[in-house]
Amino acid sequence: MESSDDTPQVILNKDKNIFEISGRCLPEDAVSFFNPIMDWIKRYAQSPNPATAFHIKLDYFNTASSKLLLDLLTALKPIPAIRVIWHSYADDEEVQEAGAEFSEQVDIPFEFRER
Repeated sequence: MESSDDTPQVILNKDKNIFEISGRCLPEDAVSFFNPIMDWIKRYAQSPNPATAFHIKLDYFNTASSKLLLDLLTALKPIPAIRVIWHSYADDEEVQEAGAEFSEQVDIPFEFRER
């Protein structure tokens, strides 16, 4: 999915082993935006790659998206060798803290990187 002013770019490419959400995430209808992503993850979990690194590079996300991001991270849990790479800018404490909170709420490995 290509990004817009209110939605992030989403890349879910099993063949190239690229899994990424990047940009701003404040869709008008967060549930409708995240549903196809969740459906894809559920299908992918049935036959995943040997290792999966899911990159999250969000500049901003609203409260509704935050809840659905947590749901998305929880959906990743059954995938063997999954890890989340949480990207944030050095001066963006809000996104850094959100990543730390998510990592405590889901039982999957998180790696934090500065952009």
